[in-house]
Amino acid sequence: MTSDDGNPPAGDPAIRVVAMPADTNVYGDIFGGWLVSVMDNAAGLIASRHGKGRAVTVAMDKMLFHAPVSVGDEVSVYGEITRVGRSSMTINIEAWRRHRFEEHAVKVTEADFTFVAIDDNGRPRPIQG
Repeated sequence: MTSDDGNPPAGDPAIRVVAMPADTNVYGDIFGGWLVSVMDNAAGLIASRHGKGRAVTVAMDKMLFHAPVSVGDEVSVYGEITRVGRSSMTINIEAWRRHRFEEHAVKVTEADFTFVAIDDNGRPRPIQG
């Protein structure tokens, strides 16, 4: 999804949020679980839009943390669908942080999320392409 030039992916992020004091761990850095939650939320938006309906997270793979996030950082989450099956899809997600008063962004984490499209009864359904 990204190039090796240190720039965020092209296009708009799926989600953009500001890290707040309530999201910190005991060391004052943003808690990794909060970041995973934001990434899962972004992936879910992409999956529901692509699958034209409800989709649920079934797996998360290759989670890598590259850099910490601080209170006040703007966190932008980008996603790209990398695989589509009959009822499942894999979405590569990257989170980038930008200090509040700077333009430079840094990739802080990435992971692959797998979603399954489901019907009203919670059963897998074909993805409407």
